[in-house]
Formats: sequence, C-alpha cells, structure tokens
Amino acid sequence: MALYRLGDQGSAVAEIRSILTSQGLLTDTTAAGGRHSAEAGTLDGPAVFDPEVEHAVRTFQQHRGLIADGIVGPATYRVLREASYRLGARVLTYTLSAPMNGDDVATLQSRLQNLGYYTGLVDGQFGESTHTALCSYQSEYGMTPDGICGPDTLRSLDNLGTKVTGGSPHAIREQESVRRSGPQLSGKRVVIDPGNGVVDAAVGPEAAALETSILWDLANRLEGRMAAAGVETFLSRSVSDNPDDAQRARTANSFDADLVIALRCAHHKSPTAGGVATFYFGTPAGSVSTIGDSLSGFVQREIVARTPLRDCRSHPKTWDILRLTRMPVTQIDIGYITNPHDAAALHDPQIRDTIADAILVAVKRLYLLGENDRPTGTYTFADLLASEHIAR
Repeated sequence: MALYRLGDQGSAVAEIRSILTSQGLLTDTTAAGGRHSAEAGTLDGPAVFDPEVEHAVRTFQQHRGLIADGIVGPATYRVLREASYRLGARVLTYTLSAPMNGDDVATLQSRLQNLGYYTGLVDGQFGESTHTALCSYQSEYGMTPDGICGPDTLRSLDNLGTKVTGGSPHAIREQESVRRSGPQLSGKRVVIDPGNGVVDAAVGPEAAALETSILWDLANRLEGRMAAAGVETFLSRSVSDNPDDAQRARTANSFDADLVIALRCAHHKSPTAGGVATFYFGTPAGSVSTIGDSLSGFVQREIVARTPLRDCRSHPKTWDILRLTRMPVTQIDIGYITNPHDAAALHDPQIRDTIADAILVAVKRLYLLGENDRPTGTYTFADLLASEHIAR
C-alpha cells in the first residue's frame, strides 16, 4: 500500500477524510478539502491531504495507540478502516481465512463480556473465542446458535441493555494463570522475537544492518540465559527471514507460549531522540493486557537501572505483535539506532549482556508476584540461577 501524507490528493485521501470526519476529528466543511461532500460525488476537484487532515491523523494515531507521525501507512489505514465500522452496519461472523476486525467487533465483545459470555481480550478481532461466546449467548436466549451477529441477535442484545460487572474476566484469567504457574522459571515457554533492521528516511542500509545484528545477538544472549534457567524458548524467525508482525504473532500462537518478548530498535529523524521504552497491548477503551503491562514495567525499570539508556517509560499500543498474540507480550525498544549515544551503547557486548540479564530478571519478578523479590537492579543472573537450582 502507498503512504499518504501532507500534499497528497485523490480518492484514497477522500476516504481518509471521510473516516476522520465520522470520528469527529474533521468537520463536515473540511470533509473533502473544503469542497462538496466526497460521498455525494460532486467534488469539483480531488480531495487534499491538507494540514487539518495531518493534524486529525496525528490525533487519531495517538488515540488508537499508533505511532503519531501524521502519515497514513498500512497500519494506520487498517485501523482507520476498522474504526469506520459500527455495530449493526454489517453482519459479523467467524471466518478462519479472513477474520473480521473492527470497532463493531470490539463493541460486540464488550457487550458479551458484560453479560458474562466473553472472557477474552476486547481486541476487535472476531476469532474463535468470540464465535464461541456468541453461540453460547444465542443458545441461552432462544436463538439459533450459529455464531452470526445479524439483526435478530442485535435486537436481543439491545433489549438486554448493559450490565455492570466487576473487573475484566480476561485480566482475572491472565493473573490467575501466572499465579497458578508458580514462581519457578523452569517449564515456562517464551517466544523471543528479534526484529529486523528497517531502511527508512532516518536509517540507511549500514545502520539497518547493524540494527539486525544487534537484535539477533541480543536474542541469542537472552535465549541462552533463559535456557540456563530452565525456560523453554523459541525464536520467532530464522536469521534469513523477515516476517511482518502479523506473521510473527501467528508463529508465537503456534508455540502456545506463556509470554512473548519482542526486541526492537527505535528510529527517529532527529539524532537527539533516544532512550529505551517498552510497550504492551492496550486500547483507549481501557482493554489492557494486565500481565503485559506488568511485564513491560518490570523490563523498563530493570533496563533503566542497569544501563545508561534514558527512561522513555512503558506505553499501551495496539500494534499487531501486541494485538494478534494470544499470550501477554512486551515489545522492548532497546534504544534508538539513530542516536549516536544509544547506538554506541548497544554496540557494546557488555551492554547487551546487561540488557539480557535485565529482561530475564524482569520475567522472574513477574512470576514472583512480589514475594522474595529484590530491589530493582540488584537481582543478578547468578542469584536467579541459584534460586532456580535450589528450588529443583
């Protein structure tokens, strides 16, 4: 897909403007660059991606947990399309080959969750768990349990209204899974997902190659430490592969892992941008992976306490690697490859060793649930191995 940015024109820009208008981010008078409505087909010229649209796109991206760069690329376009769907505008059903995604699906999931049928993450994906929940609801309320959300099912849901529940079933289930698995790392299953260097406006081929090398080396160091602690580890890709995030998520799901650790470097056109940040799944509506949030926080604090990297904190996002996985995920942007200070630090094998130690300790702290824990930055790899072996 092409990128759409300031100054672009055409039918795709008209669609972008229309969706932003429906979201209340543009007024009707600017829905097609100050001309007549794009939907009416009476434009006296092409729709324009003007400064108002760029501002609206940035606002939309920020609200939806995307990178707020004001450019409509594949990820932003996908989320714009998903945001355009309202419950009832189309029939919803489970299709394995091309799952339906959108705000209408998220609304359906929320309705079913409030009624006690859906216990998954409200992620806007009509998957198997949504299908099962809908069938259960239909069966109990005298409808054909076909898992299709059409007019009859919508009328039934509307007649029931909303019902207040105590907490998110998904959050409770995540937390209970961690509690029941125990504090030992032995037997845990973790997918390590090393990113690939990306050549873009801020990163040339040499820096991208360095980025790939750093991330792959860090993944191997982390894999070795986890194996020593008894963790069963899987790499999401081979050295020569470069899957997109959706493919990486599917690979992680196929391993039925407990956690996913995604390793990335950040980029920025300004060389002064720097620091480490972590990310977990979270939506503006408040649907959050609580374990992903906790793990990201632990990783962030451990790395910052042990390295010279600036603290850019932990943030909820809706990126595919976070959204499409069935288990908690943390994405760690270990530094800006475009920042000379960060790049020099990440090039140091000792710093990569330290980051690998920090990530492993963060995973251990997640499963300790606050018991027999140590202050941030003080729990060593040797301490961790000793505790694991004593427990065995």
